[in-house]
Amino acid sequence: MLQISTDVRGDTLIVRLSGELDHHTAEMVRNQVEAELDRGLTEHLVLNLEDLSFMDSSGLGVILGRYKRVTQAGGRMALCSVNDQLKKLFELSGMLKILRIYPSETQALAETGVA
Repeated sequence: MLQISTDVRGDTLIVRLSGELDHHTAEMVRNQVEAELDRGLTEHLVLNLEDLSFMDSSGLGVILGRYKRVTQAGGRMALCSVNDQLKKLFELSGMLKILRIYPSETQALAETGVA
């Protein structure tokens, strides 16, 4: 079971994921994040993966898609609180070449200019 919570700080959308991001839950995450971005209130995106226990290639696809949308609109995107298992997945996928990972949500928000 995946839980999603969202928060807005300044012009940054914070998405906190808890549980498993896989082919069963990827579309739900995509739809909810897109709906928030469609509101036009935020420019940047921080994904907090502290409570994410599992992710497969479907999850990588969701993250990459949101990265493209945010950056094409001139925003920045950051990941934070990523466990070692997920960090390895990001490394193997090559996503760390384009996405920065921060130890905490506070540091990720500082990078987007909010905190």
